Amino acid sequence: MAISSVKKLLQYTKENNCSIGEYMLMYEMEHQQCSKEEVLNKMLYNWQVMKESIETGINNPQISKGGLIGGQGKQLLDYCQEHEMLSGKNVAEAVSYALAVAEVNATMGKIVACPTAGSCGIVPGVFYKLQQLLELSDEEIVYGLLAASGIGMIIASKASVSGAVAGCQAECGAAAAMASAAAVELAGGTPAQAAEACALVLKNILGLVCDPVAGLVEVPCAKRNAMGVSLALSMADMARAGIKSVIPADEVIDTMGSVGRSLPDTLRETALGGLAMTPTGQALRRKIFGR
Repeated sequence: MAISSVKKLLQYTKENNCSIGEYMLMYEMEHQQCSKEEVLNKMLYNWQVMKESIETGINNPQISKGGLIGGQGKQLLDYCQEHEMLSGKNVAEAVSYALAVAEVNATMGKIVACPTAGSCGIVPGVFYKLQQLLELSDEEIVYGLLAASGIGMIIASKASVSGAVAGCQAECGAAAAMASAAAVELAGGTPAQAAEACALVLKNILGLVCDPVAGLVEVPCAKRNAMGVSLALSMADMARAGIKSVIPADEVIDTMGSVGRSLPDTLRETALGGLAMTPTGQALRRKIFGR
């Protein structure tokens, strides 16, 4: 039952006549040597932490340790309540939730690294909005998280989910691909459509660098979580409409890995390039660290 590619994952779901989430439940039961209830309860705990991080960030916003972000999640959500949103209320609210989680992370709060701390807001933001929009139970959300884990596992094994290895495309890109594929299943789409969503997301984020200002997971990280949510939802809709990626998901994932490895070290989490090296970025570094 080893999962080494999206192609094999789709083959397994076809053979077992199940969703990606249902297959990943069987996978975890076998590989973790635990019961169905144990797997579901562990994932339910993760979901509770995700919800709590959103609600903490919205209801009790704080300024980050570096002082660069804080309160933007609540600010956007408040704005949504009173204005017509150009991106649509669903997307804007999901973005606000993602920002809230990123801010909790930057204030040393409890989050789920999904798949990383730097991309921690994307999956929760998408899922929290979908639970509201589609009236999903926590159990249904858990199966979505299992589906997301399957996609994340493949990306991690074939490419990377680390900004230090492959840039932000590997962090926010992987998170957005995971969220988008799972969103398709949560909305009633097929495993094949979920795979298309994964491919469509990663194609649109290839080459995104990791350039944290002052070396902190604050700027531009939080806003890239917002971008990842928007991309995840729009590509999920495209996939559900039957739009396919010309390049198969596995090839897109492989490409993301090779593109990431070709990025210079200055653009892979070192804070030695990109926005981190702008005059403002350098001034902020000196202000925060005094040098």
